[in-house]
Amino acid sequence: MRRAVLELVSPLVGLWLLLCSWGCPGNAEPRSPPEKIAIIGAGIGGTSAAYILRQKFGKDVKIDVFEREEVGGRLATLTVQGEDYEAGGSIIHPLNLHMKRFVKDLGLSALQVSGGLVGVYDGKTLVFEESSWFIINMIKLIWRYGFQPLRMHMWVEDLLGKFMRIYRYQSHEYAFSSVEKLLHAAGGDEFLGLLNRTLLEALQKAGFSEKFLNEMIAPVMRVNYGQSTGLNAFVGAVSLSGGDSGLWAVEGGNKLVCSGLLQASKSNLISGSVVYIEEKTKTKQTGYPTTMYEVVYQIGSETRSDFYDIVLVAAPLNRKMSNITFLNFDPPIEEFHQNYEHIVTTLVKGELNASVFGSRAIDNFGLGMVLTTDNSDLFINSLGMPSSVKKKENLQPSTDGTFVWKMFSPETLTKAQILKLFLSYDYAVKKPWLAYPHYEPPEKCPSIILHDRLYYINGMECAASAMEMSAIAAYNAALLAYHRWNGHTDMIDQDGLYEKLKTEL
Repeated sequence: MRRAVLELVSPLVGLWLLLCSWGCPGNAEPRSPPEKIAIIGAGIGGTSAAYILRQKFGKDVKIDVFEREEVGGRLATLTVQGEDYEAGGSIIHPLNLHMKRFVKDLGLSALQVSGGLVGVYDGKTLVFEESSWFIINMIKLIWRYGFQPLRMHMWVEDLLGKFMRIYRYQSHEYAFSSVEKLLHAAGGDEFLGLLNRTLLEALQKAGFSEKFLNEMIAPVMRVNYGQSTGLNAFVGAVSLSGGDSGLWAVEGGNKLVCSGLLQASKSNLISGSVVYIEEKTKTKQTGYPTTMYEVVYQIGSETRSDFYDIVLVAAPLNRKMSNITFLNFDPPIEEFHQNYEHIVTTLVKGELNASVFGSRAIDNFGLGMVLTTDNSDLFINSLGMPSSVKKKENLQPSTDGTFVWKMFSPETLTKAQILKLFLSYDYAVKKPWLAYPHYEPPEKCPSIILHDRLYYINGMECAASAMEMSAIAAYNAALLAYHRWNGHTDMIDQDGLYEKLKTEL
């Protein structure tokens, strides 16, 4: 009798286990990885995404990266008499964990960045001049602004502490379907609310004086984003964090991170311009029709196309920067009208006319950077002595009193304007570009998910534009694409992550 029962139960147990193996997600066979992924843009966002997607989907997926210009995007260098200098994104914060990881993974070297002593010019005189003595700087700051610089440091550190939670979420592979949800997960309503009010409003509410805002805060916004305190408070905080110590850059140029990630991801670089993306139904080798994305691009005068399972757009969807059309999507892909700030980088090798900034002797200037206030009426946002992307010991010191200076200005400088700033110069090189978004809160960030398997990385720029912000956005988009492909809904837009992860052993 007992044997008969066992014989009857055994097939039932086997059947139950078989059903469980079909129905239980934990034991289910994972979905096959996509065959082909397209990434449009080979800046830090696109190359970071390629690197992460390769790690997540494995070696068999083919990744094509489209770039119509140079790898690196807006990370570029300018050459002055054989030496290369960063034209745009120059510094990396010591807490930029993705950039630190990339540099380590790629075997690149870091250079410590020091811009020299800083002065602030209001159109008549230098209202503040930094000293090489720490105690003298403290006395100067307290004498002019009280304890507001210390309070500002604490304000930025508080926001930075919340921001750092994002790294923990990403290390546990959680992703978010929108920029707003990611920021809310980092710091709640108050943190997200920074997008909806100006930096001026936020700091006035916090009790900072008009003098401090005009002389200390506005100049930092002008050098970093070509704008004043009317930008959103979140990007303002990102900008102010650049005043911390320990800032660094990549030896050889920050753009080397992009080329390194591209190579490490084993992606195929296509030097062409994407014209349009169209959703189409295509029959694969399995015999089943499936939705895919046809990417149509131009290489010279030749038009080509290919089909992809997943597409990530890592270039600003701005007609002046990447004129991409989305065809036959239902509903249509939303049009974005984010304006970008026109900035001109000018590098000049010459002898500075220090008398422009006051009555002091020209040979006793001593400053490595001059920031300008909103009311300075000067035609530049800033002027500074940049470091070469090479190690300092490889450089020859100046013997004729001429140095390389970097200026940011809203318009291309004329020869007469350059001669106002320099007693003489023997070389000048310029790069005009649309460097970063024009910020005007309240900000509404574009969707990350444009379509079922079509993602937009650069929407994060509407919150704040920076190398690390692009890396964070790329990491999030790559995780989002991976989880949505595999149906991992429990890894997307989870509430209460901070408390949940804080209690984990």
